[in-house]
Amino acid sequence: MAERATYRPYEQPTGGWGSVKSLIRHSTRQRAVGAVPALVRHHNKPGGYMCTSCAWAKPAEPHAAEFCENGAKATFWDVTAKRATPDFFAAHTLTTLRGWSDYELESAGRLTHPLRYDAAADVYRQTSWQEAFEAIGARLKTYEPKSVVFYASGRASLETSYMYQLLARLYGNNNLPDSSNMCHETTSVALPQSIGTPVGTVLLDDFDHTDCILSFGQNVGTNAPRLLHSLQEASERGAAIIVFNPLRERGWEEFLNPQQPVKMLTNSPTRIASEYHQVRAGGDIAAMVGIAKALIALDAEAFAKDGEPVLDAAFIAEHTHGFDAFRDYVEGTAWSDILDASGLPRAAIEGAAATYARARATIAIYGMGLTQHKLGVDNVQMLVNLLLMRGQIGKKGAGICPVRGHSNVQGQRTVGIAEKTDLVPLDRLAEQYGFEPPREDGLNTVDACHAIVAGEIRAFIGLGGNFLRAIPEKELMEERWRGLDLSVQIATRLNRTQLVPAAGDTWLLPTIVRSEIDQQAGVPQIVTMEDSTTCIHASRGQWERPDGDLLSEPAIVAGLAEASLPPNPLVPWDAWVGDYGLVRDAIEVTFPEDFRDFNRRMDTPGGFPRPVPARDRVWETDTGRANFKLPAALSASFDDDDDADVLRLVTLRSNDQFNTTVYGYDDRLRGIHGSRMILMMNRDDRVRLGIAEGGDARLTTVAGDGIVRTLDGLQVIDYPLPAGTCAGYYPELNVLIPLWHHDEQSKTPAAKSVPVRATADGAGPV
Repeated sequence: MAERATYRPYEQPTGGWGSVKSLIRHSTRQRAVGAVPALVRHHNKPGGYMCTSCAWAKPAEPHAAEFCENGAKATFWDVTAKRATPDFFAAHTLTTLRGWSDYELESAGRLTHPLRYDAAADVYRQTSWQEAFEAIGARLKTYEPKSVVFYASGRASLETSYMYQLLARLYGNNNLPDSSNMCHETTSVALPQSIGTPVGTVLLDDFDHTDCILSFGQNVGTNAPRLLHSLQEASERGAAIIVFNPLRERGWEEFLNPQQPVKMLTNSPTRIASEYHQVRAGGDIAAMVGIAKALIALDAEAFAKDGEPVLDAAFIAEHTHGFDAFRDYVEGTAWSDILDASGLPRAAIEGAAATYARARATIAIYGMGLTQHKLGVDNVQMLVNLLLMRGQIGKKGAGICPVRGHSNVQGQRTVGIAEKTDLVPLDRLAEQYGFEPPREDGLNTVDACHAIVAGEIRAFIGLGGNFLRAIPEKELMEERWRGLDLSVQIATRLNRTQLVPAAGDTWLLPTIVRSEIDQQAGVPQIVTMEDSTTCIHASRGQWERPDGDLLSEPAIVAGLAEASLPPNPLVPWDAWVGDYGLVRDAIEVTFPEDFRDFNRRMDTPGGFPRPVPARDRVWETDTGRANFKLPAALSASFDDDDDADVLRLVTLRSNDQFNTTVYGYDDRLRGIHGSRMILMMNRDDRVRLGIAEGGDARLTTVAGDGIVRTLDGLQVIDYPLPAGTCAGYYPELNVLIPLWHHDEQSKTPAAKSVPVRATADGAGPV
């Protein structure tokens, strides 16, 4: 019988002694206690290594311990003493391993040798790098280029990512889907239309100058805990912090900084959010339209009383396009519709607007709670609209701030990991390397999945990640994955994707991690990455690599390239592997505006920022101005809200998790322990739908496509959620998300408002 969870609301602050105890527990589990001193000395520090977890910015003057709880967990799992050796694989068939949990698989430890799947014995067997490269290259030479996918997770360095995108284009396609397709691709579509740049405009020091922070759909306590330092400082100097999120997350409520001994000893946390509004899942557009409506009314009132204007009329006139149409839309939207769609009272929305109206400099931050919806682009653009109304982009202490996930997910797009050809300087690549790059757009993640389902893909190369666990439509995708002719996974630890073999050949290629010393030609190498604020940082590994036969990611990419591509004297794969500085020189040639003096500047304290024109109020849009964009609807969800029994499911991460990596079964900050098969429900919804308190539920997706997507055995917990909203854990609930259920423009999977029916387990449709 499955483990039953316990639930008791967590009343302690984020950070504090709970975080300290968690670090002790996880360092012990991974037999990595000895890593703690080096973690303090080198983690996110000048001359040290950059965290492999989140992409949040690194300060020029780091704290004594410049890491968070999740960053420390990621490091413990990277430098764990546990090993998944060839003997481990000889003793465990893939059929057996598929019965293990995600936690058990990755907790087996670091991969140590290249492995090839033996279908007859159903096990991975040790092989050599030469055999791997020769066999993989031989197969790749037989395929039509468009039938191969080159997927990239977000943790590879800028150097590896640049080499990887060049490999794909020399091979003959732009099939470069990446993890950003599943999270912030919406940002990359929305922001260029609004302000002419695919990235945020905020730098870390802007937080020192802001007096108001708007947050939508972002859980700082789990997803970017180091941001809490800036939020703590902002709160303590009196800045307003207004949060819109379906769940009340402890990270937005209180923070006890473990690096402040007096506060720790006296248990004196800092209040973070000054206002907290639990918007209904999918109701963010409505809430923001309500704020805009209130701002327009406040501005009219100020004008009538000869008071200080609320809207920045001069900025709007000089720098924006489309405001009149936007104002007409907002004024023509009824308050009753806004309140129904948002699930919030009018007083709450007007109160947030009044706070924002008093602010001098405002930062708007957001996460996947905005991007992963049917109208995710509309969500993001509506938040930009709020900033444009008051001239809050292109000034100190203000701007738009998407909080990215993986530590280099933004950077890999910067150096060419992109399926869209208009994002890559193909002409420059052609001149630099003497070839004709493919000019047709490639496959993003959703399109790659459709092509796999349709049998159009022969081979899949995975640079990191856990593709089959991260994507929607799990059952169908695993079935069709077995029809591939070739699967190659470059990885550090075991995960579920590696347990679904291709029909032809399956390889598992182990690599070192960023925190380990990467020595090539007798010289320790440096890698670089880009954070959420577009700043570039150098990273130097500090730990010895595990015993075994591992290669660096650049060496693996070069090995695949040399085995599968015709020789090209203009592409010095071997020289690049011997000196990553040469790769950085090549990056600078391809992207001179972004990487001027790359090797010289990579050690700049706090990183060096790439140029973002919108920071200087230069708008590279179709109108030459920042554009007000009208949302298509007040609700960003797929359901039409006609059926009260249809709930909107939010999938989310636990405190013991980073993306698909599950560190344990304790979601401490939500008070849930012992299981991940959980459904959090509004109590009134549970009672109305006839589900027993503490009982089990079945979720069934409301899709209308004739396919039944259902999941049983979810333990129900009464949780303080808005009516009509329920929540459960990713990736377990991905099985409920149709592959076509994505943002209309970016194709980012819409995992934050999935229409479902909840019934008592055994009482629903089968």
